[in-house]
Amino acid sequence: MLTENLAIPEGRQQDNQNSDLPGKPLFGPRIEKQRGTFGAVNSKRRSILGRFIKTKHKRLSKVLGYALTLGPGTGWQAFSAIAAAYLSDQEKVSLAFAALSALDPDLAEQTAAAALNAAGAPLPPFLGGMDDARYWASIASRSELKAYALAAHDALSPRDQAAFFQIIREVEIAA
Repeated sequence: MLTENLAIPEGRQQDNQNSDLPGKPLFGPRIEKQRGTFGAVNSKRRSILGRFIKTKHKRLSKVLGYALTLGPGTGWQAFSAIAAAYLSDQEKVSLAFAALSALDPDLAEQTAAAALNAAGAPLPPFLGGMDDARYWASIASRSELKAYALAAHDALSPRDQAAFFQIIREVEIAA
């Protein structure tokens, strides 16, 4: 019997043999574990590092497993929402960096652009250039706006650059 390894008073040995469950000791794995007799019933031990993992990180790793199992869609949306709530900015940056570093550079760039809702290069104007430019600017990311604004400014003639500065000054004065 499993209880033979334990220091059990003689009276308890007798009670154990008369239990409702024949062959089952009164002391389950929990009592044995508390008394330190590992091996017979539950020999699984936690790693040293596992003892120090924060509860929120354990929960997030479980959600990651669910997302990987469920595939595209709901599982990843849930993971993203929980990661946003549980992780610090530094932890999220590290996670994103590790995931993007594991990808082919072209795929990593496309993935980052999709995550940032990047608009991509502006399309050629269809009817009027200003309407199309305003639409593109409304969906472009901040970095795209800055890059294309500077490149467009640099491509202007000196006369057009002066006119552009005049428009910006008028907008500043009006604001």
